[in-house]
Amino acid sequence: MENYIVLAISCIFVNNILLAQYLGNCPFLGTSKKMETAVGMAMAVIFVLVMAGIMAWITTNYFLKPLNLEYLTTISYILVIASLVQFVEMFLKKSIPALYSGLGIFLPLITTNCAVLGVCLINLKEDYTFLQAVVASFSYAVGYGLALVLFAGLRERINIARVPQPLQDTSLGLVTAGMLSLAFFAFKGMA
Repeated sequence: MENYIVLAISCIFVNNILLAQYLGNCPFLGTSKKMETAVGMAMAVIFVLVMAGIMAWITTNYFLKPLNLEYLTTISYILVIASLVQFVEMFLKKSIPALYSGLGIFLPLITTNCAVLGVCLINLKEDYTFLQAVVASFSYAVGYGLALVLFAGLRERINIARVPQPLQDTSLGLVTAGMLSLAFFAFKGMA
């Protein structure tokens, strides 16, 4: 049990997929202008990342390895992720149309979000057991969501502040993301 807690803390804070490994920056910068959109994106990424981690582990251990098809790992993971994103997109379009329209183009971009594919490949590289892969996938997703929500909160506060013209919008967003990344690097001492 203790190993799973250490793995979760490591994935959320120390090796944060977004702020320490710099994977998945496009939706991070694009959906972080409003807190509601950021929370919706975080939930979508959590669902897709956990399900992708589970399906990737099953695909690898029950299909690719037994049939000696490991060279198809990346393409099979992309197919799994794309299918999951299509499912999430259909669900949100039917159930929560406001969130669906708020996420806009960034929802289909989860398919090409390198954070999702990166976590699947990290789980493969680390040769995790099924339960470790689930814990790691969930923890990486929670770390992604945490970073996204923190960043959205910072951006909302900055939008009401007086900011010099050259630093407005994207440039200040990148500076803020860098500062948030530096804050998460303080957790590297825990490793």
